[in-house]
Amino acid sequence: MENVILFTDDAIVFGLLMLSLGFVFYTESLTNGFWQKFYKIVPGLFMAYLIPAILTTAGVISPEWTTINSSGETILHSSKLYFVASRYLLPAALVLMTLSIDLKAVFGLGWKALAMFFTGTIGIIIGGPIAILLISAISPETVGGAGPDAVWRGLSTLAGSWIGGGANQTAMLEIYGYNQKLYGGMVFVDIVVANIWMSIILIGIGKSDKINKWLKADNSSIEKLKEKVSKFSQSIKRTPSLTDIMIIMSIGFGTVSFAHLCSGILSSFFEDFVSNIHSASTRNIFTFLESKFFWIISIATIVSIGLSFTKAKNYEGAGASKFGSVFIYILVATIGMKMDLKMIFDNMGLITIGIVWMSIHALLLIIVAKLIKAPYFFLAVGSQANVGGAASAPIVASAFHPSLATVGVLLAVVGYAVGTVGAIICTILMETVSY
Repeated sequence: MENVILFTDDAIVFGLLMLSLGFVFYTESLTNGFWQKFYKIVPGLFMAYLIPAILTTAGVISPEWTTINSSGETILHSSKLYFVASRYLLPAALVLMTLSIDLKAVFGLGWKALAMFFTGTIGIIIGGPIAILLISAISPETVGGAGPDAVWRGLSTLAGSWIGGGANQTAMLEIYGYNQKLYGGMVFVDIVVANIWMSIILIGIGKSDKINKWLKADNSSIEKLKEKVSKFSQSIKRTPSLTDIMIIMSIGFGTVSFAHLCSGILSSFFEDFVSNIHSASTRNIFTFLESKFFWIISIATIVSIGLSFTKAKNYEGAGASKFGSVFIYILVATIGMKMDLKMIFDNMGLITIGIVWMSIHALLLIIVAKLIKAPYFFLAVGSQANVGGAASAPIVASAFHPSLATVGVLLAVVGYAVGTVGAIICTILMETVSY
């Protein structure tokens, strides 16, 4: 049976997403009444994510849908909006948000940023086996299975995704040979649980001052960086001309073009390089180097940091980071579109494992943040650099301030590098506790 979706044309769906974002920004701009009280509790960024999710849940739009052709074959269709937003708009946003960055000040944020990132990694590594132990005591069949159907093999792909990203997830699928017919269930858990956790983090951003007070965190280095960037922006602020806007777009998308060009060359080179590594275990550790997306994000970030040392940074005065923010919000809407809220109830066993797993990750982050007095920014970005990778970490970081997007990207790149190794350690532990 065909799944009936009201709108499947990407042009129409994109318009609906933009209308959703327009609604969020308009209501957030109202200075009195219901909406003012509402946005004191719920951040606008979360609403930009939630409204598309509601539209998907209601069957108005969908990231995927099926039709049946005249021969009776089921055809799967996919929206291209997330692909465009993540491959074109995200790298352009990173460039435009990084133009005015002070790299020395970013490194001046100190060791706590890395400490929270690796705490998040450890939380994922130990969270998997602990979740299996806890769920097996209540429902052994949920974590059972034998051979390629063994649940721990499938969960290895979650570990790869939640420490590194898509490339690491695929590597774990290859390493542990999970039944690919069942793999869709694990992708489903990844989407649902990761998006629930991202929702909680976004809500927390609106309460970051209270959270920092509870953590007794020293937020001075972050505030200093934000103030420095804001002062620079004010000193060069001007009304943008059409020429300014066109040059800003050329800087952003010219860099995206260069990143795509280089990513094709580098991913092909490393594909050959990795395939010639004799040791299978070593080969799989470096599979992330074959990912075009990894290279697109990395190259765009490197180029944008380089541009921040040139006169190009003065285009921040014409609103470069604001254009970057527009692209980020469009990406958030396309991520929200991938979330069908009904899916939470479709496979409660695996979802429960994922929720317990993510709760352990979150609990460890909170404990360590409290002990080292790390600000909520480091907790949120450290977590998303693991769980969400390069697509989500800059979204969360820029929600604190556009100038902080680079911090999210840099940590996410570290996540790609350690993703497969961390996931293998996690999987060994999950296999051990499964017997």
